[in-house]
Amino acid sequence: MIIASEWGLLQSFYESNAAGQAIVVALLIFSFLAWSVMIGKYMELSGLRLRNQRIERLLHTQSTVLGCKVNDKTSPYGKLLSAAIHAHSAISGHVEKNNLMGPIENAIRRVLAEQILKYESRMVLLGSIVTGAPFLGLLGTVWGVMDSFGAVGTQNSVTLQTLAPGVSGALLTTVAGLLVAIPSVFGYNYLLSHAKIMATELENFASLIADRIEIELR
Repeated sequence: MIIASEWGLLQSFYESNAAGQAIVVALLIFSFLAWSVMIGKYMELSGLRLRNQRIERLLHTQSTVLGCKVNDKTSPYGKLLSAAIHAHSAISGHVEKNNLMGPIENAIRRVLAEQILKYESRMVLLGSIVTGAPFLGLLGTVWGVMDSFGAVGTQNSVTLQTLAPGVSGALLTTVAGLLVAIPSVFGYNYLLSHAKIMATELENFASLIADRIEIELR
């Protein structure tokens, strides 16, 4: 049954016009890109969460934030902590103690904005595939149907056998577009919500750092 279905899809591909075949190939490329983004982004966010948790546990064991030795300066939490400590050490001898928090908070906010953008990187590409794949498939179907009816319009007699192959090939592009868009939309929604949760956690961590540093400077 599966072999027959695959053969039917191949037959529909061969019976579609050149535009339809080009669109199916493009959708296959988009499908590869979408799965690459989804798998890569999931692994990236999962890895960053684990590294952030290690930094958070490290901070809880330290009596002071400014005296903390950051062992992972490439994770989002590590970059926030390093930026705060570096900003303090750079200006502590040039600015009065009461005015230190302003530059430190500015440094934290800059790193915070950069890391939130990193969380959301490549999501635009995935969202574009989710939105564009069904429309691309629909374009191929409409184009193929137009070609089919245009071809049979020149014939004296029209039968189902002469019309069906062209319509079947045209409908293949819609199927391909939906096969690309459906898993992509689930992956996009999951990853976007995951990224938003981690961005909120990052903001909370930045606020925690700022509060503890302010207390230490008093």
